[in-house]
Amino acid sequence: MQTQHQNLANGKWATFTLAEQLGNIGSEVGRAINWQEKGNKEQTQKALERGLELFDLSLDDKRWKYSKLKEIARAREVVCDYFYNGNDYNTTVKFLNSYFLQFGILARS
Repeated sequence: MQTQHQNLANGKWATFTLAEQLGNIGSEVGRAINWQEKGNKEQTQKALERGLELFDLSLDDKRWKYSKLKEIARAREVVCDYFYNGNDYNTTVKFLNSYFLQFGILARS
C-alpha cells in the first residue's frame, strides 16, 4: 500500500500529542463514515486506508507506553470490525464519532 501521509510518516507524526494523533485519525474515520452513508465505496475505502495508516503510525510511535498502545490498538480493532468484519462489536456511528470527537476537542484546548 502506498503511503498517503508521507510528511507525517517522515517524522512529523511523532511531534503530535496523543490527542492530536487520535483526533486526526478520527477525522479520517469520520470521512469514511460520511462516504459510506453516501454509498461511495471507493471514497470510503480511501478514507479508511488513510485512517489505518495513521493508526499504524501511532502504534509505531516510541513515546507511547503499553497502556496507550493498547488503547490505540483497540480503537483500530473496533474501526476495522465496524467497516470490515460485520460489526461484531455492535459499534454505532454515534459511538465512533463521539469517541474520536473527544480527542479533537482535547487537542484544540
